[in-house]
Amino acid sequence: MGYRHVDTAEHYGNERAVGEGLTRAAVPREEVFLATKIHPVTGGLTYEEVLEEADASMNRLGVDYLDLLYVHWPVGDYEATETLRAFDDLVEDGLVRNVGVSNFDIDLLDEARQALEAPLFAHQVELHPFLPQSRLRADAQTHDYTVVAYSPLARGEALDHPTIRDIAERHDTSPARVCLSWVTSHDNVVAIPKATSRQHLEDNLAASELELDEDDIASIDAIEQRKRFVERDGAPWQ
Repeated sequence: MGYRHVDTAEHYGNERAVGEGLTRAAVPREEVFLATKIHPVTGGLTYEEVLEEADASMNRLGVDYLDLLYVHWPVGDYEATETLRAFDDLVEDGLVRNVGVSNFDIDLLDEARQALEAPLFAHQVELHPFLPQSRLRADAQTHDYTVVAYSPLARGEALDHPTIRDIAERHDTSPARVCLSWVTSHDNVVAIPKATSRQHLEDNLAASELELDEDDIASIDAIEQRKRFVERDGAPWQ
């Protein structure tokens, strides 16, 4: 279809299947931007655990380097200096091309930047019309990294919001495309929507062809409803 960014994680339990898909695809490895994550519970984030889990992820994926490796959550045994020193060493050894973090707040992002020698490439976080993450988006623009928006459709709930539906009708398109176009209309933001069918995969990819006007974007920005879908003990926003 044209997808070239594959996002997975050790915690999802699907790295081996993703690797099989990459092997079977007719797309050269160097054309695929492959990202995975190390989880503080299932993998561990001490220096040695990061090195071991990165190697295990590459073995499961059947690759000899990762385009992007994330700290999945800043909880458990995450400690910026020790954890990110391992990420720096993986970059220096050519095993990881870029360093990312996920589910951080502003203070933890500042701490991570101070601990890292490699530039912070991406921050993956829940982001959708009910959780616009304006402070994190501003931080990404200030420090020139990418926000990767997960759950950009708000687990499907945003598709039924009257503002989203009205804009979709005016553009003769789907509410999902409207949400994704709104997400990526913001500087330094990309989206990784979940899809459970070929039709949804095609619909999500077609969102890149939809251009919302300033009034559309302002209308979605003005939605006052706030809801977070992904929670865990120790999350920095708690």
